Formats: sequence, structure tokens, C-alpha cells
Amino acid sequence: MMNKLAIQLYTLREECANNFPQVLRDLKQLGWAGVQMAGYHNYDPEELASVIHEQKLQTAGLHVGLGRITDELDELIKEARLFRTRDIICPSIPLESRTEAGYRNVKQLLGEAAVKLKQHGLRLSYHNHAFEFETAVEGKSALEYLLYPSDDNLILAEIDVYWVKKAGLEPAAFIQRYAGRMPIIHLKDMSDDDEQIFAEIGTGSIDFRPILQWGEASGIEWYVVEQDTCRRDPMDCVMTSLSNLKQLIAERQAAN
Repeated sequence: MMNKLAIQLYTLREECANNFPQVLRDLKQLGWAGVQMAGYHNYDPEELASVIHEQKLQTAGLHVGLGRITDELDELIKEARLFRTRDIICPSIPLESRTEAGYRNVKQLLGEAAVKLKQHGLRLSYHNHAFEFETAVEGKSALEYLLYPSDDNLILAEIDVYWVKKAGLEPAAFIQRYAGRMPIIHLKDMSDDDEQIFAEIGTGSIDFRPILQWGEASGIEWYVVEQDTCRRDPMDCVMTSLSNLKQLIAERQAAN
């Protein structure tokens, strides 16, 4: 499982903006197996891909906005090949699309993109927040509508467990429906207090043990850690999350 641990680089966005290549080298030295992209911060994608390959890191997908997916899909296909990843992920949708009609339109747009990506051996996933649980479409939450597990729906899940818990649901139970339909999962902890803010893995209120157990039985290829905001140095937070996640994995393997 250690070779499935990746960091979502939005966590280190300021560091990447300052010196992206060095951040990639530092992450490799810390022991991460992969990185998930969230923009290039004015760096040349070819330069970044070269550093990733040089460091023997892997790319656990590209987070790209809905606008790029609908308007620049051919370019995204080239970027996915450049970074040697199969996965393009829509990380959110605009505020004006968060209506019943808006979600119907988003599903159509993402579905069309997913069909084209599949023709090139690529996959499209959707990353959730809590707001998708606030709107109902066809008798279910907008998130469940977007990701409905049917053969004709090529939109895969990239469930963020923090946001599921923020919406008042139990992450380990919610993800059960996406077995075989979620190549990447977002691991993010929630502080165990009234603030319920982002926390390092293993320091908050989310129990990751059943999530990891399910992931290994259900087709997870990448466990991607993300911490949207950090109360201390983000690189220190990243180190803590990796250390605690490795400990959880070691405990699981020892028990089996």
C-alpha cells in the first residue's frame, strides 16, 4: 500500500508557486510515491513532468476545472500523457451550477467528456465537497446523482472523506457504493473539536482503518492526502500525515 500514497499539491500551493521542482524533490525524499496535480503555477508542464519522472514519482491524476474539461479536452489528453496518468478529475463546479438544472447539465458535460477520454484510455472522476449533498436531483443527493453507479455512467468517484463527514454522513459507509468505480480517494482528517477544520491524517475524528480496509478490497489505486488549510507549516503537516498513514498501514498489515 505504501506505493499508493500520494499528496494533492493544492496542500502545498504556496510552496509550489515559489519553487515547484524543489517541492517535488522534497516530497520524493520524504517518501511519497505520487503527487496529484492542481495547476502548474506558471511553470512549464514539460519541466514539471520531467522532474516527476526524474524523481521516479508517479502522477495520481490531474485536478482541472470544469471549463478546461469542456473547452480544452484535447490539451488535457496531451497533458495526461505527458504526466503518465490515466486520470483527469473535476475538483468542483461553479456556484451557479449548484442547482437541480445545473447538476443535470454538469452530468451531461462530464459524461460526454468521459466518453471521449475513454477512447484515449483515460478516465474522468468527480471530487466532492459538502455542497453536493444540499441539492436533490431525482430523489437523491446531487453527488449520488452525478456518480450513480450504472453501466452507462462513465463519471467515476473521487470521494473526499472529510467533506462526506462535514455533510453529516459516515465516510466508511458512504463509499461502499463505489466499489470498482473509484480509482482514487481523497483522505483528509477533521479536527476533533467544534471547529471541525482540516487536520493532519490521524490527528482528528475520522477513522481511516475501515476506509483503508475497504479501499484494498474495492479497487483503490491511489490514496491521496489533501489538507486545504494548515495551522502550521504545510510541509510539516504533510510529513505528519504521511507518518501517521504509514503507521495505520503497518498496523493493518501486521493484523492480517
